[in-house]
Amino acid sequence: MIDKLGGITPLNNVQSTKRTQGTESVKSSPDSISVSKEAKEMAEAYYLKEVADETPDVRADLVAQIKEKIKDPSYLSSEIFNSTAERIMASYGI
Repeated sequence: MIDKLGGITPLNNVQSTKRTQGTESVKSSPDSISVSKEAKEMAEAYYLKEVADETPDVRADLVAQIKEKIKDPSYLSSEIFNSTAERIMASYGI
């Protein structure tokens, strides 16, 4: 008969085990993460793309202001032309 071998019952093994106090030895530390430089750059590029997508291609308020300035005959002078030409050349690095 198998149940008479060894004289040990499974319940005695479970009942004789000692319980440990595991909660006292656990130390909690704050969680932390590290973000790579590449991930930060990609996040910034994504943010800038979202802003660019939300910004209209034509700023109607600036167009209206310029139209009003052009209606004034004294606005268009050689100083304005020179200033505009300088800005255009500077934007192209010339």
